[in-house]
Amino acid sequence: MRNFDYSKLADRTWPSDILNLVAKIHECKGRQDMYVRQKPAELDRLVEIAKIQSTEASNKIEGIVTTSSRMRQLFEEKTTPRNRDEDEIMGYRDVLNTIHESNEYIPIRPSYILQLHRDLLRRAGASYGGSFKNVQNYINEVRPDGTSFTRFTPVAPYETPEAINRLCEAYERALAKESIDALILIPCFIVDFLCIHPFNDGNGRMSRLLTLLLLYKNGYSVGKYISIEKQIEKTKDRYYDVLEMADAGWHEEANDPTPFIRYMLTVILACYTEFEDRVGLMDKKGASSTAYDVVKKYVEEKIGKFTGAEVIANCPSIGRSSALAALKKLTEEGLVLRHGAGRGTYYVRADSIEG
Repeated sequence: MRNFDYSKLADRTWPSDILNLVAKIHECKGRQDMYVRQKPAELDRLVEIAKIQSTEASNKIEGIVTTSSRMRQLFEEKTTPRNRDEDEIMGYRDVLNTIHESNEYIPIRPSYILQLHRDLLRRAGASYGGSFKNVQNYINEVRPDGTSFTRFTPVAPYETPEAINRLCEAYERALAKESIDALILIPCFIVDFLCIHPFNDGNGRMSRLLTLLLLYKNGYSVGKYISIEKQIEKTKDRYYDVLEMADAGWHEEANDPTPFIRYMLTVILACYTEFEDRVGLMDKKGASSTAYDVVKKYVEEKIGKFTGAEVIANCPSIGRSSALAALKKLTEEGLVLRHGAGRGTYYVRADSIEG
């Protein structure tokens, strides 16, 4: 079985771009912590938006989908799941809520990981929820000609419980020594978790939930306000590419996690940047800013098409009805042009139309 020893990471010389990403995230964390202390109430809408986006994006990566309107109704508990996909979506929401609300009471231990997996699949009625895999799984890929092949073979079922136990112990030892920055340690843990692939189903979703949990436990709470999963889903092809690079030679302890570390640091920094953009939109006009001012500012800085839902998500300091009313007024004034109808409705800035 592979030996999990993160102490080796402390002896590595990391590329300058990775060190720069770590430094920038540290700076962003300090600014976020200050803003959260000063104006916690103003961030409540960001939290709810992030939960919906995280649940939708992480499940979408796995091909588990529903419509945006159904997603909103499910989150607001105005309807009940009507198929397995929606059951699994709600299971993700349940675990996400647990992590948001109780992360400080969730130690990184096999028993707790199993309990999170149980809750992830509980609504879907999966008999293997909360249990390690009992059959060998494989990471398969499809060639351009449509044939498939096995790219990576994870740890065997009989070795999985011990592998997860060793992984958790190695992580806790490395964290206690404080010789490795958590921002480098966390992606390494996730690569190893995915190479073990400990469950019959739900490994990808669990890896993203664990990423959020580990960031939380190390003081990086950006995932509470901005969806990390959405950022990953937007760059899904790159996500799979760097995982493939990072697991090459894993069984022989010859793999290099650097590509995945770089990718995850870029994702985390992008989330912090988006957070600062959104709270900056709250602040720029001051306490006396109207909903019209806030939406107008968003529109003036927006390039390309946008929807009413995007306006609501990006203007968290105002309510849904106020945001839509302001958008309607901007349309009536000719500053914004509306296209389409119903779910296909979108908007563009009037000054973007040439001729």
